[in-house]
Amino acid sequence: MRQKYYFIKKISNVLRQSLSGEHQDYTAGSIRRAVILLSIPMILEMCMESVFAIVDIFFVGRLGQDAVATVGLTESVLTLVYSVAIGLSMAATALVARRIGEKNPEEASHTAAQSLVMALGLTVVISIAGAFLAPHILGIMGASPTTIAMGTSYTRLVFAGSIVIMLLYLINGIFRGAGNAAMAMWSLWIANGCNIILCPILIHFYGLPGAAMATIIGRGVGVCYQLFHLLWGSGIIRLVRKQFRPDGAIIWGLTRVASTGATQFLIGSASWIVMTRIITSFHDTAATAGYQVSIRILLFFLLPAWGMSNAAATLVGQNLGAGSPERAEQSVRTASVYNAFFMLLVSLLFLFAAGPIVGFVNQDPAVVDVAVKALRIISLGYVFYGVGMVLTNAFNGAGDTLTPTVIGLFCFWAFQIPLAWWLAINLELGPKGVFMAIVITETTITIVSFIVFRRGSWKRVKV
Repeated sequence: MRQKYYFIKKISNVLRQSLSGEHQDYTAGSIRRAVILLSIPMILEMCMESVFAIVDIFFVGRLGQDAVATVGLTESVLTLVYSVAIGLSMAATALVARRIGEKNPEEASHTAAQSLVMALGLTVVISIAGAFLAPHILGIMGASPTTIAMGTSYTRLVFAGSIVIMLLYLINGIFRGAGNAAMAMWSLWIANGCNIILCPILIHFYGLPGAAMATIIGRGVGVCYQLFHLLWGSGIIRLVRKQFRPDGAIIWGLTRVASTGATQFLIGSASWIVMTRIITSFHDTAATAGYQVSIRILLFFLLPAWGMSNAAATLVGQNLGAGSPERAEQSVRTASVYNAFFMLLVSLLFLFAAGPIVGFVNQDPAVVDVAVKALRIISLGYVFYGVGMVLTNAFNGAGDTLTPTVIGLFCFWAFQIPLAWWLAINLELGPKGVFMAIVITETTITIVSFIVFRRGSWKRVKV
C-alpha cells in the first residue's frame, strides 16, 4: 500500500512540475525524467491542436463536400505559410536553446526579439498576396467552380489573418527552446479552446467564412497571452524594447537556420500539395474530401507524437550548448523508443477501428470509404514515422536544418512524387496508389535519417 502511494505521489509530482512552467535544468540529471518533463506539456499542446483539427472538419463537414474540399485545398496551400512559421520556429528553438544551455538568458531573449521582428516583416507580404489571390489559389489546386465560388471568402480570410498563425508557432518555438514547454502548451490550449467554442457559433451565422473567423480570433487570443508573458512575465525569457532594434548578426544566424528549416518543411508540404493534386485529378469530390478527412484524423494522432519529438529538439539544443553531445544523443534515443511505442498503438487502432473513427467525423458513405482506406494504408508506417520525427527534430534542435532538408528533397521530390504518379495513374490504383507512396516514402526517410544520425556530424554544428 505504501509503495502504491509513493508511486502515485511520484507521478503527481512529475505532472505538477511539467505543467507548472517552472524553470528546469535539462543539462543535468536523469535523461528519462527530462524527456518526460518536456514531453508531457508538449504532447498535451499537440493534443489540443489535434482536437481542433477534428472539431473544425466536424462542423465544416455539415456544410457539404465542397466545404470540406475548400478547407483541405486551402490548408494544402496554407502550408506554405506554415513552412515559413515553422522554419522561424525551428531557428528560434535551436538558437534560444543553445543560449540557455550556455547559461546566457539575456542573449536568448535578444534572439527571441529578433525572430519576432523577422516574422512581422514576412507575414505582411504573405497576407496581402494570399488575400488577393484566393480564387486563383483554389483554381490552381483543381477545385471545382462550385468549390471556388463557395470557398473564396474563406481562403481570403485565412490568408489575411496568417499573422496569428505565424506568431503562435514562432513564440511557442521560443518557449520550447527555453525549456518552458508548459507555457507553449497553455498558449495553444487557450487559442484552440477559443477556436473550438467559436467555430460552431460563427459557422452557424456566417457559414464557411465563420470557420476562418473562429481560427483568427482564437489564435489571436493565444498570441496575446504569449506576448503578455514575454513582455511582462517572470520566465527566463523576458523581452525589453532595446532588444527589438535590428541586430544583423542575430538576424543572419536566424535566417541561416530558418531558411533551410522553412525549405525543409516546404519540401514536404509541397509534396503533400502534389499528392492532393493527383487525387483531385480524378475529378471526384468525394475522394478529395475523404483524403482531407483522413489527413485530419492522421494528424490527430501524429501531432502528440510530434510533441515528443519537440522535446528531443529542446534537449539536443540545450545539451549541445552545455557541451554535452553524448547526453544529447542519449536524449534522442530515449525519445525515439517512447515515440515508436506510442505510434505502434495508434497503428493497431487504425487497423481495427478506422471505420467508427471516420464515421464519427463524417457520415457521407463515399467520403468514409476513401478515408478508411487511407487510414489503414498510411498507418502501416506509423512506427517509422514516430522515430523519423524524433530524428528530424534532433537535427533541427542542433541547428542542422540542412541535413533533413536534403533528405526530404530527394525522398519527397525525386522519389515520392514519381512513385505516387506511377502507382495512382500508370498502374491505375487511384487514390490508393497515393496512400501507398506515402507509406513507402516516410519509411525510407526514417531509415536514411537514422544512418545519417549515427555519423554524428550534427554534434559539431555551430549556431
